[in-house]
Amino acid sequence: MMRMKTKTTALPTAAAATHGSSASGGGGEPAAREWELRPGGMLVQKRTPDSDRISIPPPTIRVRVKYGSIYHEIHINSQATFGELKKMLTGPTGLHHQDQKLLYKDKERDSKAFLDMAGVKDKSKIVLIEDPISQEKRLLEMRKNAKMEKASKSISEISLEVDRLAGRVSAFESIISKGGRVGEKDVVNLIELLMNQLLKLDGIMADGDVKLQRKMQVKRVQKYVETLDTLKIKNSMPSNNGQQCKHSGSEGVVVTTNWETFDSSPALLAVSSTSTSKANNSVQPKFPWEFFD
Repeated sequence: MMRMKTKTTALPTAAAATHGSSASGGGGEPAAREWELRPGGMLVQKRTPDSDRISIPPPTIRVRVKYGSIYHEIHINSQATFGELKKMLTGPTGLHHQDQKLLYKDKERDSKAFLDMAGVKDKSKIVLIEDPISQEKRLLEMRKNAKMEKASKSISEISLEVDRLAGRVSAFESIISKGGRVGEKDVVNLIELLMNQLLKLDGIMADGDVKLQRKMQVKRVQKYVETLDTLKIKNSMPSNNGQQCKHSGSEGVVVTTNWETFDSSPALLAVSSTSTSKANNSVQPKFPWEFFD
């Protein structure tokens, strides 16, 4: 009987060693419990998944919240936060949770503080007041977000227009690089259209990622304008010092040179007239006509 009793008492000790605690003693000493510090400063036993399964859910309490001259009765978990209570008060009060201040025992409570840690119990009274500073900050943030959204939309529209104009830039570049010609007026008009998009981008005020998007589009438009300026110069200059190249399918390149040409007939006549003048000095011309006294 004594042996069986010894084995029986050894089992809990072995089980305690299995679930392990760094503070467990030697021999048959039970394992020490682990503790954790709650946000309110209370030291409680550390929770484990197994303990959560068997733990009793926290009770629901009723708190009376006074807003102006009206009392609102709210049913809420006793371990909830004041921030959660603010969100529940948004509906009955019509006040945004960020614009609320909750006072319990004449002291403002942080949104992250727990009700039970602050001493809130069933039928406790809490006062709600509007926070004008937080409301102003929230409205400014909303306006800023709306402005950034509008700016982002405008930049997207400009980007689509620049994409369309970029196709024309590529077409002009392809023609001129192959020795072809485009109308100078067409190049100038395209530059003006791109400059208009650049002015629109300069008029957009943005911050953060939207500002970066605007900067990228500005650089993109400037690059296309510089390309067109180069093409404009190349398009207006004759190639190879007066030689203009024209491409034609299978015949290759035909070069038309604007050299100064001379007609051969006048040259020959000039030579013969010179010879005749010299001959007149030595030989009298013979005319087949009859002379009359």
